Amino acid sequence: MPRLLRAGAATAVAVVALLAFVATPAQATPPNIPSYSTAVSRLAALTVAAESHQSSYDRDLFPHWITITGSCNTREQVLKRDGTGVSVDSSCYPTSGSWRSPFDGATWTNPADVDIDHMVPLSEAWASGAWAWSTSQRQTYANDLGGPELWAVTDNVNQAKGDQDPATWQPPLTSFRCTYARAWIQVKWYYSLSVDSAEKTALNGMLGTC
Repeated sequence: MPRLLRAGAATAVAVVALLAFVATPAQATPPNIPSYSTAVSRLAALTVAAESHQSSYDRDLFPHWITITGSCNTREQVLKRDGTGVSVDSSCYPTSGSWRSPFDGATWTNPADVDIDHMVPLSEAWASGAWAWSTSQRQTYANDLGGPELWAVTDNVNQAKGDQDPATWQPPLTSFRCTYARAWIQVKWYYSLSVDSAEKTALNGMLGTC
C-alpha cells in the first residue's frame, strides 16, 4: 500500500516534509530531491520485482491535469514554478517567460515547446504497483507538486523518453543524470513502487556520476 495512503493523504498536491534533501542549484527544480547518500539508501530499500499488468494500462486511469488554484491547472502551475519571468493571462496561460529544460539544457520562450514530464512515467508507475491503487491515488500521483515527479522539459525530448525507465533512456545532458536518478528514486520510494533489476542497475550507474 503506498505511503500516501498510509499517511491519509487524499489531495493531488501532497507536501509531506522529508529530511536530507538538496536542490539542484542555478535553476528552478521540483522540491524534495534527495541527497546522494539518501538516494543510495532509498534505492537499496526498494523492492526488486518484474513489472506486471502492462496490458491493462490506460493513461485515463491517472486523471490529470486538475485545477490547482484559481484557473491554473497542474501543467500551468509547473510552468509558473519552473520558468523564469513567467507572466500569465486570466486563464493562467503563460504570455511571457523562459524555460530551461534540464534534460537537454535547451531554453524555450514559447510554452508550446515545453512538455510537463512525469519523472516516473504513468505507465511505468502502473506496471510497478499503481495498478493496485484507487483512482484517487492515481490522480494524486499524476498531479504531485510536492515531490520531484513533474518537470518542465523540451517537448521532443519528453516524447523520446516516452514510458521508458533508466535502463533504456537517460537524459541527453549527462551532467543531469545524477539529479535524474535521485529524483526517480525518490518518486519510486515515496510511492512504494518497485524497480526491476535492469532499472536498478542503471540507477546505480547514474548515481555513480554524482
